[in-house]
Amino acid sequence: MTTPRIRPISVDDAGEVLTLQRAAFVQEALIYNAVDMPPLTQTLDEVRAELEENLGCVALEGERIVGCVRARVDGDLLLIGRIAIAPDQQGSGLGTSLLTAVEERGREAGATTAELFTGSLSEANIRLYEREGYEESERVPGDDGTEQVFLRKKL
Repeated sequence: MTTPRIRPISVDDAGEVLTLQRAAFVQEALIYNAVDMPPLTQTLDEVRAELEENLGCVALEGERIVGCVRARVDGDLLLIGRIAIAPDQQGSGLGTSLLTAVEERGREAGATTAELFTGSLSEANIRLYEREGYEESERVPGDDGTEQVFLRKKL
């Protein structure tokens, strides 16, 4: 197996990103017993709009997008969101590679800190983020008894 190539995300990727996102977030939906979570209900038009001015990246194996991450800069803060890895690629290091790439794009755009969030039941995600140098900065209670866990890292 070849190492996936990483490149900036574009609006032209919207359809494949949406398909990947839905496949990747099924496991999260099962963990939270929530089939109506935003990554599963987002429309193609919404994804296109998000990608218009985005610092995110995609990972490609051949021509297939096997991972993606979205990000945007707000002042000196890089807001990272919707990291999605194809189910058959999870655990292969793609999450780490995509985080590294998007952090570099954020630094180039003037960000000094990166922030992302995940749900409190998403233990594998939290382990990945902590392994990559992110530290918990806040927990926000949700309506379902879980919490949104916000993590930050100096770039």
